[in-house]
Amino acid sequence: MGQTIFIPRELELIETRVGASPDTVKRLVGLGFEVVVETGAGTLSRIPDADFAAVGAIIGKASDAARADVVLKVRRPSEAELKGYKAGAAVLATMDPYGNDAAVQAMAKAGVTAFAMEFMPRITRAQVMDVLSSQANLAGYQAVIDGAAEYDRALPMMMTAAGTVPAAKVFIMGVGVAGLQAIATARRMGAIVTATDVRPAVKEQVASLGAKFLAVEDEEFKAAETSGGYAKEMSKEYQAKQAALTAEHIAKQDIVITTALIPGRPAPKLVSAAMVASMKPGSVLVDLAVERGGNVEGAQAGKVVTTANGVKIVGHLNVPGRVAASASLLYAKNLFAFLETMVDKGSKQIAINRDDELVKATMLTDAGRVVHPNFANAAAAAADKPKPIVAGQNRGDDPASDSAPAKTAPKKAAPAKADQAAVAKKPTAARKSSKQGDA
Repeated sequence: MGQTIFIPRELELIETRVGASPDTVKRLVGLGFEVVVETGAGTLSRIPDADFAAVGAIIGKASDAARADVVLKVRRPSEAELKGYKAGAAVLATMDPYGNDAAVQAMAKAGVTAFAMEFMPRITRAQVMDVLSSQANLAGYQAVIDGAAEYDRALPMMMTAAGTVPAAKVFIMGVGVAGLQAIATARRMGAIVTATDVRPAVKEQVASLGAKFLAVEDEEFKAAETSGGYAKEMSKEYQAKQAALTAEHIAKQDIVITTALIPGRPAPKLVSAAMVASMKPGSVLVDLAVERGGNVEGAQAGKVVTTANGVKIVGHLNVPGRVAASASLLYAKNLFAFLETMVDKGSKQIAINRDDELVKATMLTDAGRVVHPNFANAAAAAADKPKPIVAGQNRGDDPASDSAPAKTAPKKAAPAKADQAAVAKKPTAARKSSKQGDA
């Protein structure tokens, strides 16, 4: 009997995407799997249940997750969802584990083998599985659309009998996948585009798209890229120099789009309140990093804020989900491509090769443990942390005690109040030192 793959409806209100498409369901059925799609899973991505059923899916309900060997999701499963999964099930999703230790522990406790798709290495073999790139492409595109909608003016230069409409000036801060797509989109719409980034390698890419590059090109700038192609966090001194360079530039811009993110860290602040105040009334800032604290001072997650000087700061959440019909098709293909590498073509069963470089890079939990090296140490430290023993409160059989005392042990006199205070304080100190070590 073939194994079962379950596609749930996402529960978060802001999530409009789905973890499968009719194309990927058809392929999974072709590999010998039974595919169950929860009713309404694709509705917000413009994929009706009938489209899934037409390619061989069974339209089911949330409780069908209990028999699934694989769950394909967009976002990390909640604790409530995990209670409905069977132990040993493989769960593929964007897990957002940084700063969410309790949620990671919950997946380990549930016994699922969880894969964080955002940890997919950026190597040739894994390009088709790269969810960060597929979704960032659409986020960069949508950022320009959102900026143009709030700008309330035309982006291209227009020469008419009634006069000339000047081209809008668009500044892109952070030239990763999203930034490059934002440049390309703004240029296609006729804007004058400039861009900045701390990585020297992108200077040529910016120019190739018809935009002008702006950066402080010192020695630190020349070494500002990790081996994986991500931006490094720059020193305070460099950030100050870059801020000085961009401050005057921002004051002349009509639309500014910020995309700077560093994996596992809060988003760097690129645009200060003073810079926002220097912009013209009607100017727009679109902050794609707002979910990580934002690049723009004053940005608010899920809101469009209008400042005292008439500048709009756009902080939409889940920007790829604002074009869910396109985003879901790409994301589903990312999931399928990765899952396909785990399928034994002979037995038509999931056979996870834990020595595979893609599995090693993305596996977050397995067999009841947190296994990813970035999180396993913190999880072990939390598990080993002793519960506080407070004089006069713990019994001998309390789990907080190291061991139960012998029944014949003589009753000890209660310690003095000063001693009680000293004992009570020790666990707090231990906790502080443990947190410093985890950091």
